[in-house]
Amino acid sequence: MNESFDQPENGFQAIRFDGHMLELLDQRRLPVAEEWLPINSVDEAIEAIVDLVVRGAPAIGITAAYASILAARDRNGNKRLWLEDMARLESARPTAVNLGWAVERMRASVASSDTVDEAVLLDAARAIHADDIRANRAMAEAGSAHLGQCTGVLTHCNTGSIATGGIGTALGVIMAGVRSGQIDRVFADETRPWLQGSRLTAWELARENMDCQVIVEGAAAALMASGRIQWVITGADRIAANGDVANKIGTYSLAVLARHHQVRFMVVAPSSTLDPSMPNGQSIEIEQRDPGEIWRAAGLNQAPDGFSAWNPVFDVTPGDLIDCIVTEQGVYEPPYHF
Repeated sequence: MNESFDQPENGFQAIRFDGHMLELLDQRRLPVAEEWLPINSVDEAIEAIVDLVVRGAPAIGITAAYASILAARDRNGNKRLWLEDMARLESARPTAVNLGWAVERMRASVASSDTVDEAVLLDAARAIHADDIRANRAMAEAGSAHLGQCTGVLTHCNTGSIATGGIGTALGVIMAGVRSGQIDRVFADETRPWLQGSRLTAWELARENMDCQVIVEGAAAALMASGRIQWVITGADRIAANGDVANKIGTYSLAVLARHHQVRFMVVAPSSTLDPSMPNGQSIEIEQRDPGEIWRAAGLNQAPDGFSAWNPVFDVTPGDLIDCIVTEQGVYEPPYHF
């Protein structure tokens, strides 16, 4: 990896690429163990994205950018075969727009060439990574400045360093708010069924010596009614032109609860997450995952006889339930004009 990335102000780096080997912090193993998984081919990168070794829209995009270099190496620069690999990589997960955005940037970097140059791809991938680091810092500054003083905030899923290339999106704003003394207490949803909140967000906050209380999703309404929080702060995997937001399943219900309890709702995401081709959230494809994940999260190897499950990974929160959307370009309030 470019050594300049691995600096304290850039956050914990969960994606490593030294020009030859791609390594990913295996998020499935956290917080029990910090294990790094070597990725030696584009097929292994696709598998890692699908299996949630790496997750978080910006992190998936950065991983795809580096994986494109592995594909070029495996294909000996053959552009036709490389483009086929890029199509497979782009379809690994359908909802997060950053994946397709990053793959398209890599295609554009070699658009004028008959072959695929690894050095050109490496420059493009490092630029994507560096841009995300800078965007994370800008979002943390803009978002925390917009918070005001608050006794507590609630966040959902994981939006920190391990979901991005830098200090994080929503969690970057939260950490900046804690450090500045604006936020007294952080609450994190467990985030079923993969428990990204209790396994990953709590782990990241603990690494920074920041207190975090984990709650089950069903406790969110009671938390809001108690007056302990003034903001819900989440990330996004895709933002439509009208401000509708696709994010981890459960985000929509939090927005409805927040509006009822007069708790403000902030979405934090880089501008690469904006998708102007989507006029509203109704057009966003929602990824459906194996229903068995729900049972495995409960310690069961398979569904009990006669049981079934529905396992959408994301939902869409209407823009009119969101008080503000923060990108590296600033804070937007409804009606949204990005």
